[in-house]
Amino acid sequence: MQPTSRPATIRADDAPDAVVIGAGHNGLVAANLLADHGWDVVVCEATEHLGGAVRSAEVTSPGYLSDLFSAFYPLSAASPVLRAMELDRYGLHWTHSPSVLAHVFPDDRCAVLSRDLDQTAASVAEFAPGDGAAWRQLVAEWEEIREPLIDALFTPLPALGPATRMLARLGTAGALRMARLALLPVRRLGEERFGGAGAPMLLAGNALHADLPPEGAGSAIYGWLLAMLGQSYGFPVPVGGAGMLTESMAARLSAGGGTIRLASAVDQVEVVDGTAVGVRLATGERIRARRAVLADVTAPALFGKLVGERHLPARFVRDLDNFQWDNPTIKIDWALRSKIGWTAPGARGAGTVHLGVDLDGLTRYAADLATRQVPREPFLLFGQMTTSDPSRSPDGTESAWAYTHLPSGVEFSDELIAEHVARIEACIERHAPGFTELVIGRYVQSPRQLEDANPSLVHGAVNGGTAQLHQQLVFRPVPGLGGATTPIDRLFLSGSSAHPGGGVHGGPGSNAARAALARDGVLGGGRRKAGQLLMGRIYRGGDRHSVTSRP
Repeated sequence: MQPTSRPATIRADDAPDAVVIGAGHNGLVAANLLADHGWDVVVCEATEHLGGAVRSAEVTSPGYLSDLFSAFYPLSAASPVLRAMELDRYGLHWTHSPSVLAHVFPDDRCAVLSRDLDQTAASVAEFAPGDGAAWRQLVAEWEEIREPLIDALFTPLPALGPATRMLARLGTAGALRMARLALLPVRRLGEERFGGAGAPMLLAGNALHADLPPEGAGSAIYGWLLAMLGQSYGFPVPVGGAGMLTESMAARLSAGGGTIRLASAVDQVEVVDGTAVGVRLATGERIRARRAVLADVTAPALFGKLVGERHLPARFVRDLDNFQWDNPTIKIDWALRSKIGWTAPGARGAGTVHLGVDLDGLTRYAADLATRQVPREPFLLFGQMTTSDPSRSPDGTESAWAYTHLPSGVEFSDELIAEHVARIEACIERHAPGFTELVIGRYVQSPRQLEDANPSLVHGAVNGGTAQLHQQLVFRPVPGLGGATTPIDRLFLSGSSAHPGGGVHGGPGSNAARAALARDGVLGGGRRKAGQLLMGRIYRGGDRHSVTSRP
């Protein structure tokens, strides 16, 4: 898609209803939902590429398609936001690997998660008698509340309707147990429910998709949620590459009359008397917005760079200084001349493979990250993309990738990155002898290169900020926000720094669109007024129009 041409400044009478900053998937969700309500929407994307962190390209070898950032999409499959968009009408089609996920232990034992409950139960039962039945019980508990829980995840706070339905199904005692699960470390959940190592590793490995250590509060519910989504929905991928997801969103937006402008970096949100009235591009062009500005960028970028401290309450700025990024990421893509010869049979048909450590190794890996040490034994997330979607590479070959996290606050020299790539490949080689001989192309993205490719992946952080409890729900991205509304009237945060956070599900984009519509009186303003009241109480005393002083 090529950027459209526009006059140097759009006059007020020609101004769109809304400007959306960023053409990542959340920005495209927000733009689509506004267009569905008849709004004229312009999306301004800083880079020359559509899709943000949902993009694919041939970077390893001709004929081998790689997903450059995100790859598997259980949250997309479950998301009511994305399902309601009917993206299959615009070219999106999903496909699955034979099994969802395999965790290969250092001793080559393997636990397999399958969409077939019998197969998952049989796999975990190999580690301890009774664990298959325990897994079935865990799934039954999930199924009881699946529908209201998923609705709650993607409904703006406070999600009273879904919460009420969930409470009706659980009862008081069940609700208390669910609240306990929400606070439980994933290691403890595994100890309480299972006798063997297989099922706890499926849970703990999924918790480590975010930056939640096995002993961290809240890691149990994240690992449980992702494992249960895998059990119910799988870890599907778009046929033809991750980019097909955002391409279908762009096609839908175009059909609805929206405009996407690539290579159109916004360098300022224009604020007049505490209200967002438009944006200024890096070229100097100004675009007025009659109703709203929505920003699919990180919270620090929006408030610190595009808005500026002089427009914000002093306490808000100080709270934003405490915003915590998730750990940096290193990602490697490979073009492989044939399928991978895993010595653990369960790994051969899995789209996602976890390997490198057992549960104690996960704890050591998380401790290394917390103490800013480069892990000597990294936990790897490995993707077999052609196993999941045969269109990704020639017959009999494999387009594959792996990523792992690195500690924050470390300078990643070229030598350190090369050393870690060798460590990652040596780990794979131990479980798939001859792996390195299969490589005909390799593409490495260090934390710096990830950020260069997508400015929202700050320091290589892929979650839009930590997923730990202190920065979730009403604490995301700062205490009292917990959603799309900001201290600036008619400005809405639609990126993954906002609730419900990282992952490809469209929740932040949907919430921002709903907040903008509510502000304009389209959906009713009760939730908006409640959010503004809470923010006002938390940040009263701050003069949004004065320059912030710091201690």
